Amino acid sequence: MKKPQWITIGIAVVLTAGIFVFGRTVPRKKQIVVAEQHGPDDGHDHSTDIQPISIDTILVLAKKGLNRDQVVKLNTLENSITRGDLKDQQVHVYHQLARFWADSARAFEPYAWYTGEAARLENSEKSLTFAAQLFLDNLQNETTPSLIQWKALQAKDLFERSLKINPDNDSAKVGLGACYLFGGISSTPMVGISQIKQVVDKDSTNIYAQMMLVRGSLVSGQYEKAISRLLTVNNIKSGFLDAILLLAEVYERTGDKKNAVVWYEKSLPLVELPEAKTAIRERVAVLKK
Repeated sequence: MKKPQWITIGIAVVLTAGIFVFGRTVPRKKQIVVAEQHGPDDGHDHSTDIQPISIDTILVLAKKGLNRDQVVKLNTLENSITRGDLKDQQVHVYHQLARFWADSARAFEPYAWYTGEAARLENSEKSLTFAAQLFLDNLQNETTPSLIQWKALQAKDLFERSLKINPDNDSAKVGLGACYLFGGISSTPMVGISQIKQVVDKDSTNIYAQMMLVRGSLVSGQYEKAISRLLTVNNIKSGFLDAILLLAEVYERTGDKKNAVVWYEKSLPLVELPEAKTAIRERVAVLKK
C-alpha cells in the first residue's frame, strides 16, 4: 500500500509532526537504489513476491559511489575486522565503519548495518534498542520494497535481542510491532497492531504506542480511528505539538475544515520557527475561505 503524504505545511513537517509520520533518519544520508521488478496490478497480494536483498549487495552498491581515497580507507577498516581477536576490538572497528559510512560516504544502509553489528556484539539493551530504532525510523521513509523489508528484518532482530535482555521494555515491544506493521514482513498488519495494543492496553498513557497506532490507522486509511487516538493523545499530553499538527492535518484531509482550523490555530503558540508559523497561518487562511 502506498503511504499517504502527510503534513503539507512546509517546514513544519520537519520540525514537528514529521517525526511520527515519516520517522527520524540520519540527516541526508544517501539511500541505496535497488531496481525492483513489479508484477502486474492484478489484485493479488505481491508482498511475498519481494526479492530479498542482502547486505553484500547493499555494500557493493554503496561502494560504487566512493572515490579512490574513500576506497583505500574503507579497505583498511574492513581488513582490520578479521585481525581483531577480541570482541572489544571488533566492536571498535564496527563503530569506525559506521562512522565512515555516516560521515564520509553518507550512506545510511551501511551505517545502520555496522551500528547493528556492533550492537549485536555488545549485546546491551541500550545499544540494541538504539540500532533497532535507527532501522525502524528510516524504513518508514523508504520506498523500495526490498529495502523496507530488509530494514524491518534488521530492526526486528535487534528489538528481539533487546527484549531478551529486558522483556519489560515497552518501547522495544512497540518498535517490534511497528516492524510488522510497516515492514512488509507479515501478510497481515494485525500482527504488529496486536503487539502494540498490548502495550496500550497495559498503559493507555504510552504516547509512543498511541502514536504508532495512529500511524497504522493512517496507512490503512482508517482516519476516524486516527482522529480518535489523536484526541486521546492530546488529552494525555496537553500542548504536544506533533499530535496537534497531525490532528489538524487529518481533519483537513477528511474535509472537516472547521476542526482543522481549530487545531492548526492551537499549534501556533507552540511553534517557534517564524517560517513554520507563517506556513500554518497561510494554511488556516485557505481553509477559512
